[in-house]
Amino acid sequence: MSRYKDLYKNEIVKAMTDKFGYKNVMEVPKLDKIVINMGVGEAKENAKVLESAVADMEKIAGQKAVITKAKKSVANFKIREGQAIGCKVTLRGEKMYEFCDRLVNLALPRVRDFRGVNPNGFDGRGNYALGIKEQIIFPEIEYDKVDKVRGMDIIFVTTAKTDEEARELLRLFNMPFAK
Repeated sequence: MSRYKDLYKNEIVKAMTDKFGYKNVMEVPKLDKIVINMGVGEAKENAKVLESAVADMEKIAGQKAVITKAKKSVANFKIREGQAIGCKVTLRGEKMYEFCDRLVNLALPRVRDFRGVNPNGFDGRGNYALGIKEQIIFPEIEYDKVDKVRGMDIIFVTTAKTDEEARELLRLFNMPFAK
């Protein structure tokens, strides 16, 4: 069992109950899932680019990635409906906590000029979105074998009702918010 899951069960539930005054343990917000999304615009010309992006995503997440397809045709972007343009992974349970641990303790400190993550990435419903500019901050990615540096979006979906509750939950998971 991951360290973060134990942390949630013990300290986080107590701290959240003390701060927000929940009457029931089931009211305490929890991390529902983490969605990692990588848009690969170059995939429209070269299918090999998408394959390497999927391989990187699978190494980072530790599970199989799903290829995302365009919902609409956009002439200005030269994209047709149904064309493969990216990949995503949805993490739940044990893998989610393990990824969260690696992101906060290993990957984010390796970002150049890191001063903390943007505290304004909440959507108003208790979910947090975080953008990363390069996949090489993860220790699973070997720098020599990277064909192109790509960014990704990481979305933390919580059961929190407000941004304040979600911010506190992520802060207790040691998310380094910028001051």
